Amino acid sequence: MRHNKHHASLGVTREHRSAMLSNMAASLIEHGKIQTTLTKAKALRPFIEKVITKAKKASVATEKKDALHLRRMALKDVRNESAIALLFNEKVKEFANRPGGYTRIYKLGTLGRNDAAEMAQVEFIKADDPGYKKAKKPAAAAKVEAAPAA
Repeated sequence: MRHNKHHASLGVTREHRSAMLSNMAASLIEHGKIQTTLTKAKALRPFIEKVITKAKKASVATEKKDALHLRRMALKDVRNESAIALLFNEKVKEFANRPGGYTRIYKLGTLGRNDAAEMAQVEFIKADDPGYKKAKKPAAAAKVEAAPAA
């Protein structure tokens, strides 16, 4: 059975994909935002959000061994010790009050690359960012008024 096997393959091998996501996540942690193709950005989002969740759990862990275990689990995914140290020691405070959705993807369009791939910018969302609010439609415009019978 193929349950829970879907992920963006990105046209590369499994090892290449994990190394690419690890490097992109390390760059995102260090710089706060990166520019990549839209497909890679969409593959990076769940990857980095799971790592941030591990950092949040480690910051509220009661025992030191639990925090250390979570740090090692994150290091298994993002194989860059300086990036993980930066995330676990400093950047995790930015996400403490956020229940999820730590990244935002902006579409940039095609930027003159040879393959015309759609580019995107991935960045961390600031702690005080309220996000987007949906505009409410007026009640009169939502309903079609019936014509009066003559």
